[in-house]
Amino acid sequence: AIDLKSDQGRELVMKLLPECDIVVENFAPGVLERLGFGYEALKAANPAIILGQIKGFGSTGPYADYKSFDATAQAAAGVFSTTGERDGPPIYPGTTLGDSGTGVQLGMALLAAYIQRLRTGEGQCVEISMQEAVTYFMRTRICQNETWGGKAVPRNGSNLGVPPIGLYPCKPFGPNDYIYLFATTDGQWDMLCVLTDNPELLADERYMTPQGRLKHREPLVEALSEWTRSKTKFEAMQILGEAGVPCSAVLDTKELHENEHLRERGFVQDVELPVHGKVPMLGFAPRLSASEVAIEPAPRLGEHTRDVLARELNLSEADLDALQEQGVIGHHG
Repeated sequence: AIDLKSDQGRELVMKLLPECDIVVENFAPGVLERLGFGYEALKAANPAIILGQIKGFGSTGPYADYKSFDATAQAAAGVFSTTGERDGPPIYPGTTLGDSGTGVQLGMALLAAYIQRLRTGEGQCVEISMQEAVTYFMRTRICQNETWGGKAVPRNGSNLGVPPIGLYPCKPFGPNDYIYLFATTDGQWDMLCVLTDNPELLADERYMTPQGRLKHREPLVEALSEWTRSKTKFEAMQILGEAGVPCSAVLDTKELHENEHLRERGFVQDVELPVHGKVPMLGFAPRLSASEVAIEPAPRLGEHTRDVLARELNLSEADLDALQEQGVIGHHG
C-alpha cells in the first residue's frame, strides 16, 4: 500500500522495479501513465519487466477512454442481450465474467509472457480488454447463429433449448428448486422417458424428432414437470444423473458451500480469516498433482508493505515508521 501520488511513494516503486518480474494494473485509462509508470518508464527501470494491463475497452479505438466495471463489460460483450425471457428486456447475469473472466485470461497471458522471457530475456506489455475477454465466454451462444453476425442471437427464454432441454420445477418449490435437463442423444431421451414414468412418450410420433418436440413443447414440458414436481432437485439429479442423463440441480450460493460433492473433493475448505473468523471458502478449480498449494487468507491491504520494503530495499524500522507517519505507505494494523 504505497501512495503513488507522492514523490516519495513513486521513488519507492521505482526502486522496487529492478527486483520485479511482473507489474499488474487496472487503473482507469491513462492513470498509470499520468503517475509516471507507463510501460516505457517501467522498461527503462527494468528492461525485462512484464506489464499486465486490464482496460475496459483496451487502449485504442473509439471507446478507449471509456471507464468500465464488470456489468459494463458484460453488456458490451453481448451477454446481456442473450440473457432473459425471449420477449422481455435484457438481464444482468449473476456471474462476474467481466472481472473474474478477464483476470483469468490475463493470468494465462502473463504466464505465457514469463515463459517467453525465460527463453529470450525480454519482457513485454500484455494488455487485455474486458469487453473482448468476455466475448470469449460467449462463443457457444455466438456460434448458434449460422450467419456469424448476420443477425442477433435471441435471448435464452425461460426454458432453454428444444425440449427436454430446460428447467423443471421441483419440490418444495422455492426460488431455486429446479433441475436443469440437457438430454440430447436418443439414448438419453429414452432413459429420461423411462425414469420420469413417461414411457408412452417414446411411442408418441409428436416427440420422435427435435422439431416435433419443439412444436409440441407445452404438453411435453408438462409431462416431465409432473415427475420433477414429485421430487426434490437433489433427488431428481441423483436418479437421472446416475442413469447417464445430463442434468443438475440449480444450486444457490449457500448450497455451493454445503454441497456434499464439493466438500468431499476438498473444494470447499474452512479458512480462518483475521476479521470474520472461520468461514467456508470455495477453492481453486485446477488440480496440479505435483503442485498442491493450501488455501490461505488473502492479505489485508498493506499487511506486507513494511516486510516487502524492508526485505527488498533494506529500509530500517525507523525509515518505515517515518514513511508511515507521513502517509507514504499504508499498514493494515
